[in-house]
Amino acid sequence: MKSYRDFDHYLKDFPNREGYFGEYGGSFLPEELIPAFREATDAYGAICQSAQFINELRRIRKEFQGRPTPVYHCERLSRLFGNCQIYLKREDLNHTGAHKLNHCMGEGLLAKFMGKKKLIAETGAGQHGVALATAAAYFGMECDIYMGEVDIAKQHPNVIRMKMLGANVIPVTHGLKTLKEAVDAAFDAYLKEYDHAIYCIGSALGPHPFPMMVRDFQSVIGIEARDQFCEMTGHLPDAVCACVGGGSNSLGMFTPFLADPVDIYGVEPLGRGTGVGDHAATMQFGTKGRLHGFESYLLQDENGEPLPVYSIASGLDYPGVGPEHAYLRDAGRVNYVTASDDEAMEAFFLLCRNEGIIPAIESSHALAYAIRYAKEKQFGSILVCLSGRGDKDIDYVYENYGCGEKYFQK
Repeated sequence: MKSYRDFDHYLKDFPNREGYFGEYGGSFLPEELIPAFREATDAYGAICQSAQFINELRRIRKEFQGRPTPVYHCERLSRLFGNCQIYLKREDLNHTGAHKLNHCMGEGLLAKFMGKKKLIAETGAGQHGVALATAAAYFGMECDIYMGEVDIAKQHPNVIRMKMLGANVIPVTHGLKTLKEAVDAAFDAYLKEYDHAIYCIGSALGPHPFPMMVRDFQSVIGIEARDQFCEMTGHLPDAVCACVGGGSNSLGMFTPFLADPVDIYGVEPLGRGTGVGDHAATMQFGTKGRLHGFESYLLQDENGEPLPVYSIASGLDYPGVGPEHAYLRDAGRVNYVTASDDEAMEAFFLLCRNEGIIPAIESSHALAYAIRYAKEKQFGSILVCLSGRGDKDIDYVYENYGCGEKYFQK
């Protein structure tokens, strides 16, 4: 098992030239897509060290996205559970309301460099779709977003936002009609349009180079948070945590802390329980497999087919996880834990009532673990990536949980 001391040169070593993080990652593609992904790999390799590209992305982050987002001390919430202090990295204050714009603007800038005319993507909770539609509008490109019918009904506010931004929202009607099927449909569309379009994957997964690219674009979260926390307190946090679906906000948060003496926790959705189709806790119950062109941990049957998954959070109900997370789990550097639907919703309402912040349900999973950590430790500090705001969720939450009355009758 590796300690933080083994990660001083991590970003130089991972992934390797073939896109592997240890034994996970790679690129398994239909033959006709190999040139398209090679083109993206070469283009990213050309611009990621370009001062012109980096400076343009920094300008966009400052003037358009509103970065840096702040770190916030939850003083009232912390007092409920003892003397362990809970802090939030406020990605809900990033333009469009979540972390997703961090990599979407980078991918849009890459597409512009490559001369592409259209951005294609999948979305679950809708935040990636909104962010990519925003990037398409900013760069003057067409945009097709594939979204499962179940998620379209559940995330109606984000569907409207995507359409207002000019994106085509294309319903996916097969299978469970959620995130996995949306990825399938987006890949199928990309096969037909890769000469003039780029597939902008919504998380740190998929074939190389996308896990690396998304991690790099999202690492602004942890870079900012580390500096901000040290400036606020004079030291590093004892722990950091973030929710894990595919893994973009969490890798963005974790990567800058890997070489520090800080405990790191990735929080997966336990949903309603441990049965098949009741959760999407890939690290807890998955095995090594292959999905959507990469190898990682996967919830799969004996034939290697993805199992049904569930989470109350539409952005977390994916049967796999990004390959870098699989490596960090095996290396022992990141601890992967779970939070149930009920724990996430209690955390959701506790943050609303005590701090005046309505979080995304995805982010509420990370907050639920931070609350558990604070109760157990009693002292110290934990820094949470609040990956998004809950505007998109309020209709669903109200219909199913009201205004949280049951959590305040205890």
